[in-house]
Amino acid sequence: MVFWRLLAREAEWLPPWRDLLMACRRLEARGEIRDGRFVAGFSGEQFALPEAVGVLRSVRNEEKSGRPTVVNGADPLNLVGVLVPGAKVPALYGNRVLYRDGVAVAALVAGDVQYFEKMDPEQAWEMRNLLLRTPAPAGLAALM
Repeated sequence: MVFWRLLAREAEWLPPWRDLLMACRRLEARGEIRDGRFVAGFSGEQFALPEAVGVLRSVRNEEKSGRPTVVNGADPLNLVGVLVPGAKVPALYGNRVLYRDGVAVAALVAGDVQYFEKMDPEQAWEMRNLLLRTPAPAGLAALM
């Protein structure tokens, strides 16, 4: 339900929180969504589609790959400073967040790279390059 709270702050067209909560509780009573604690460490109402519960559980049990993923600052997955502790990364097209195994480790904000955890200089250089360079889409890269 944190998602709805974020939307409510950003958009004035959403109904009041109490109305959204009542609507979600009605959907839960009909079995269309489920209530629970899906994201550890965050209080408040949380709702998910029944199909999503299994997916969330399977992700929890996956082994950590260490593969980095870069997300645009304007992407809804940019949760740094909103759900994730730390300074907020503004939702602007030029900003980027680098996640490793679901944890934000670095961000590009206004052209400056910020690191959220300690790392050796070689790792920092690699993270910096990933944030500064936008890789070509797979289809385009195959043509090169």
